[in-house]
Amino acid sequence: MILANVRASLSRDDAQLVLQLVGRRSRYDLEAAEAALRDEGIDSLLDDPRLLAALMEAPLGARASLPLFCYVVVRSALKKAGEHDRMLADYTSAILLHFGLRDRATRIGTSDDERYDTLAALLDSLDGPDAQRNFLVRVHLGNYALWVSGVFPDLIEHRRWRRGGPDLDYYEELGRLGFQLAADHRLAHEHGLAPLYHEAAQHFAAMRLALNAVSDSLFFPNNNSPDRLMRQVRDEGRWRVS
Repeated sequence: MILANVRASLSRDDAQLVLQLVGRRSRYDLEAAEAALRDEGIDSLLDDPRLLAALMEAPLGARASLPLFCYVVVRSALKKAGEHDRMLADYTSAILLHFGLRDRATRIGTSDDERYDTLAALLDSLDGPDAQRNFLVRVHLGNYALWVSGVFPDLIEHRRWRRGGPDLDYYEELGRLGFQLAADHRLAHEHGLAPLYHEAAQHFAAMRLALNAVSDSLFFPNNNSPDRLMRQVRDEGRWRVS
């Protein structure tokens, strides 16, 4: 199961690299970063805007671990979307990390043999005799909707305009549904996961927009299609209104 634990997985080497990147300009910056790490913990440095800039621009940034890089870019994108909850940044970056591995995005668990490549197929599997599997399907409905709409919004828009496929609102609606159903399941309460899934349901749009920003700038930066421009303008207008 994917958990909101990316920050907890960061190593001592990650912390040392963060120190070097944030304090790379001067001795004063390095000493201030060391004091912040000592007094406030690593979160204060992970939120420092100099860290993202250094990861992207400094040669030393190439040494960053994938969890560190993913968390920092997702956290920054979420903050720009108005979402400051670190738990959601942790969870969103965890989805990005796990679903980027082989065919994990199409399976409700690493050991589950059945594959799902549509939200409709997941909806059909929401209720069954196995309570644990039902719970995992609900979680995966939210995770998969966020992964596809967050990382591949251009593909969704292309299918929408050329083939009459579902739009991003459809993915948001089912993603929120999946997370809310997961939050309501007794296993979520037993394992202390209900607050996480409830927050993911409530803030799905912000999580999607953050992943869109990461995808547009880092994964597919050279796509300047009218579909992308229309999506970006529509989302920006919607976000300002909300």
